Amino acid sequence: MKMKEARQTHEFGPAYHLDSRIFILGSFPSVKSREIGFYYGHPKNRFWKLLADLYQEDEPDTVADKKAFLKKHQIALWDVIESCDITGSSDSSIRNVKLNDIGRILKETDIKAIYANGKKAEHLYKKYVEPVTGREIISLPSTSPANAAFTMERLKDSWKQILSV
Repeated sequence: MKMKEARQTHEFGPAYHLDSRIFILGSFPSVKSREIGFYYGHPKNRFWKLLADLYQEDEPDTVADKKAFLKKHQIALWDVIESCDITGSSDSSIRNVKLNDIGRILKETDIKAIYANGKKAEHLYKKYVEPVTGREIISLPSTSPANAAFTMERLKDSWKQILSV
């Protein structure tokens, strides 16, 4: 069965605290993330395993564990897109984008560095958000299983820079 394009709205808010220092932005939640109501919910997405490896901790399982992990490490998560037309979870199918108010989080927190989890998030941020906020974004390779070119070791090598913030 072929998936059809549909208008989707981001139904859960940003994960952040006032003391967040690292801001990681994705493009738009996957189907699985939308189902569970939190970021990087697909079991094959390497995001949580990658962060756990970098911080030398056990991988958080529940949404509550993931939120506690983010708070402990002063990480904020959100997506650049509030709503869009999308087929399944495919970033390449995204059209008719409405953006989230990223500047609001930047005003409320002490973010030291902003990272894009993948090229789509980087592209949208640079095109629409950076001109408004004046804050640069650092592109990191996507943790999506669709980014099979990047092994876990290559991801860790690229993502380890977040540890220095």
